[in-house]
Amino acid sequence: MKRYLFAALILAAAQASIAQVSVSVGQPGFYGRIDIGNAPPPQLVFPQPVIIRPAPIAQPVQPVYLHVPPGHAQKWSKHCHRYDACARPVYFVQDDWYQRVYVPHHQSEHRGSKGKGHGKGKDK
Repeated sequence: MKRYLFAALILAAAQASIAQVSVSVGQPGFYGRIDIGNAPPPQLVFPQPVIIRPAPIAQPVQPVYLHVPPGHAQKWSKHCHRYDACARPVYFVQDDWYQRVYVPHHQSEHRGSKGKGHGKGKDK
């Protein structure tokens, strides 16, 4: 019985490690915090930032811009902990803006950075 349990655990761990894919900011399929920097202004899902719970500190908290999968913005209280953003104002950027504007801008800004979002670390 212990052999079967051990084999099942090994198989589950192997499958979990195979399923992990690394996607960087500025690549299609990335979800998470993005740094707008000098990129063109984002198109937002909602005009006002979303806050699930107020920050425990009395200081104002800067809002963050997030690119999230469809449905996460609508049920933000269920998903905010994944992004460590329950206690801060969040602006959700539209996926179309992220793909058409932010990804090309980010890639052109970081073209000289080896190993950051270029897959093989080669300058392009």
